[in-house]
Amino acid sequence: MASQDWVDKDFYKILGVAKDASDADIKKAYRKLARQHHPDTNSGDTAAEKKFKDISEAYSVLSDPDERQQYDAIRAMGGGARFAPHGAGSTANGGFEDLFGGLFTGGGGRHSGGFSTAGGIPPEFADLFGGGFGGGGPAGYQRAPQKGADRTASTSISFAGSIRGTTVGLREPDGEVIDVRVPAGIKDGQKVRVRGKGQYGPAGNGDLLVTVNVKPHDFYTRDGDNLRIHVPVSFPEAALGADIEVPTIDGEHVRVRVPAGTPSGRTLRVKGRGVKTSKATGDLLVTIDVAVPKNLSKEAEEAVKAFAAATTGADVRQGLAAKARL
Repeated sequence: MASQDWVDKDFYKILGVAKDASDADIKKAYRKLARQHHPDTNSGDTAAEKKFKDISEAYSVLSDPDERQQYDAIRAMGGGARFAPHGAGSTANGGFEDLFGGLFTGGGGRHSGGFSTAGGIPPEFADLFGGGFGGGGPAGYQRAPQKGADRTASTSISFAGSIRGTTVGLREPDGEVIDVRVPAGIKDGQKVRVRGKGQYGPAGNGDLLVTVNVKPHDFYTRDGDNLRIHVPVSFPEAALGADIEVPTIDGEHVRVRVPAGTPSGRTLRVKGRGVKTSKATGDLLVTIDVAVPKNLSKEAEEAVKAFAAATTGADVRQGLAAKARL
């Protein structure tokens, strides 16, 4: 930047701040104006492009303590005077560039602050447009407009909500409520994307990514798209075989055949009674638990003794020692 510009331009006025404005005030003013006048949000508007360059020049000087001090000193001494360029009357006034030449590192629109006003914005303001803007290309802007960054959040839903689908309202700090539609069949830890609810960007807002935590259920356990349950049966049902009814996730009941001689811990499969998603439907996996009665009537006790006597020759632990051998 030429020193003549430091006299001609009132950088405080360009940014709309007082001469004793704090660094925070200057940064806040620049952020607001840069967003408003950036060429990528005002395509083809030459006035906006010029305004953006002016506010970039102003910020680049006023944000640097040393250059701001030099600028204030030059403005105080120069006032509103006009200085002729070298070779055109500069001998009469000594030449403004000669007087203050030691304060500058060169012209051409670049100063000691380290960023060119011909293109881009300072790195600390790259978030204004979803990323920085590089030099090169027309008017110094090479990179295409970027989408805003994504945001993240989390929520918890009931097990039933994960099976049937639900809608959750997430409240923003400013009071706005974002409705998040959770699809049926979502798994614990999966993410739901809400389009356009991320950070601002000139090419469109980013998205909101919501991690969904599913609360456990007392009866059902999810295994992929399958559902697991444990169902107790009596000893006669397990020994002789039986048809039993078990509940399903949709509130109905389904009949399950327990084959004769079914041991405790055996799992039976019921097709198509698991989790339904847009891609597949799982099964219901029924694990049989043989229930042992705690209190027997006299008649039942006699029946069990009779059964024991009738099966004296059976050794249910045969071969156990061999399995346990190291």
